[in-house]
Amino acid sequence: MFDNFQKRLRREAQIWRDEGIISSSQYQQIADRHQFKNLEAAARDRFMMIAIAGGGLLLVLGVTTFVAANWFAWSRDVKFIMMMSLFIFVSITGFYTWQEPASGKSEGKSEGKKQRRSNRILGEALLILAALILGVNIMLMAQIFNITGSMTQLFLAWGFGVSFMAYSLSLNSLGILAIILVQIGYWSGLGDLWNSSLSADWNWARLAVRHMPLISWLLFVPLAYSCRSRWIFFFAAFFFVSSLQFNLNPLPLQNFSNMAPWVASFALALPPALFWSYDDLLFPSINYRLFQPLARNLSLIAFGLVFYALSFRWTWQGLAFNSFTSRNNGLMSLPIIDLGILSGLAVLQWLFLLRQTNNPPRREVVFNTGLIATFLGFIVVVPFLHQAVNRIGDLGSFIFSVLLVVLSWGFIQEGLKLNNRRSFWGGMLLLTLLVISRMLEYNTDLLFRSMVFVMCGSILISTGLWFERRVTGGSSSSSSSGNKSKN
Repeated sequence: MFDNFQKRLRREAQIWRDEGIISSSQYQQIADRHQFKNLEAAARDRFMMIAIAGGGLLLVLGVTTFVAANWFAWSRDVKFIMMMSLFIFVSITGFYTWQEPASGKSEGKSEGKKQRRSNRILGEALLILAALILGVNIMLMAQIFNITGSMTQLFLAWGFGVSFMAYSLSLNSLGILAIILVQIGYWSGLGDLWNSSLSADWNWARLAVRHMPLISWLLFVPLAYSCRSRWIFFFAAFFFVSSLQFNLNPLPLQNFSNMAPWVASFALALPPALFWSYDDLLFPSINYRLFQPLARNLSLIAFGLVFYALSFRWTWQGLAFNSFTSRNNGLMSLPIIDLGILSGLAVLQWLFLLRQTNNPPRREVVFNTGLIATFLGFIVVVPFLHQAVNRIGDLGSFIFSVLLVVLSWGFIQEGLKLNNRRSFWGGMLLLTLLVISRMLEYNTDLLFRSMVFVMCGSILISTGLWFERRVTGGSSSSSSSGNKSKN
């Protein structure tokens, strides 16, 4: 878009100069200011990248065709040497292109920056290609040496190998690719684990799938620091929560003989407890808070999801999934190690959090540590009482509906105090979702449903318009007062 603006500006400036609107010196000043002379260099670099990409694609297709034509005629040693040589060549070429030093002093600063940026993009693309070749090598080596394995083992080994590359190079793209590959291996392995019997053969992939919550937290959170990437931290947190819930399967709440009554409470409370108490300063080599705001946002999102799920009646009755859960005794009984280690980590984080009493973050204007601890107490105690002591049924649904209202009201208050649109609209949408869900859960007639939809729509429109007027009015008044103080 910037190049297009420069091109349009150069064209218009030339027309102004030819029509006498501006002089030649003024045109030269505009050309120097907006660097018209770099447009040709940018176009040259762009077409060079297109030529390199197209030629590289044709080279890869040619090499692939040549290998496919002679694959069965070559010996096993030749195949192994060729594939490893290709991986090493692409990796080394990508690495040295990616970290190529600055250009010579004769070149301009802008041209040197563009050249370095082009080299880094090309080198990163080659490193990603090397990561893909690594997976092909793993698959082909298994075929060459007659190593039997499943898709789970392939993608997990591939993902762990790409994780090592991401740690070594601190590349965001390789880190995200590693998470995607490990997730593919996890989901395929989880399906195999659900469909297999308890007497099935054990291997490292099954063990990795069962302990994936612990592996995802300990493997990818440090990788986020190595790459300084919030996206990697977000994907690592999402992968941790999803694998924990699918491995433990805490809903619906029912006191099965194969699962201790506290497992569901820990499974639901552990993610928000870890996220809220997370502090970057826990790492000895980190002296800045890079991911703590994101972790606290994820904690509040986790609270909303837990409260919303536990506000339904079916989660307390447990009639829909009895047969499904009873078939997976092995899946339910094993991940106690994960819960123990992660719970110990959460306790250490909370002890560190309680020591940090000075300079609370902005988020604690409304959601302070006491309120979060109260939320966690309800998540731990109420499901445990339901499973271990006495069925509470609709009372549990009512309690967590009230907690969802409190959470929504906290979002609204935060949005009003900080003029934060995301918090305000998040709270309003949570309240609306709660009302509509309770209406649809119970058998209500169409007239009542229409009244509820009209009421929710009217409240959303009126409160939204009022909030936007309040925000814009506050900003305009603050700017006017600032101008008066300057005068």
